Amino acid sequence: MSISVLIVDDQKLVRDGLQSLLQLDDNIAVLGQAANGVEALAFLHKHDVDVVLLDIRMPEMDGLQLLAEKPEGLNSQFIVLTTFDEPQLMLDAIRLGARGFLLKDVSLEFLIKAINTVMAGETLIQPTLTENLIARMAAQPALDAAALVEPLSKKEIEVVRLLAGGFSNREIAQALHKSEGTIKNQVSAILAKLQARDRTQAVLKAILAGVLMPSQDKRE
Repeated sequence: MSISVLIVDDQKLVRDGLQSLLQLDDNIAVLGQAANGVEALAFLHKHDVDVVLLDIRMPEMDGLQLLAEKPEGLNSQFIVLTTFDEPQLMLDAIRLGARGFLLKDVSLEFLIKAINTVMAGETLIQPTLTENLIARMAAQPALDAAALVEPLSKKEIEVVRLLAGGFSNREIAQALHKSEGTIKNQVSAILAKLQARDRTQAVLKAILAGVLMPSQDKRE
């Protein structure tokens, strides 16, 4: 069964170009296009879409607003596709539920990989986007990515991914079928292992260390 896609971008040339490229893959079907968040919401209320490719800067309703106002219970996975290499935008999008964050100059091969990755329930951030995050972290104690990632168990990495999605301890507990107390203890352990003072910094350090990359070797 093919993966259905909605393309949301205020530039028709970009939408048409993406649609033409994605149609080269037999496993992907572009169901529609939208020029802004308002049109996208209207489409999503009427159609079931597996993946939404979402621009950030758009008139009437931008990408972040759409993520914040998406219908409750929506099963669509969102991949932000933007020209803006800004760490804060990336973090905001992830906290609002985006599963991917890519620049528009990404190759078709990597875009298709991202679509398949989010459909598998994982998060994918374009590796080159970590450069600005590294600069942002420069004033903080140096990180040894290997030393940080290795001690995290597979279960802790899943909690980090949900933290990046902006979920509360209660919501994470419900998603993972654990008690809220167990999740609270896991979050405390994650903060300690990542040397983070709060959840936001933990997400930032996790992204920097590559914890949310699907290629990361996860340990039980």
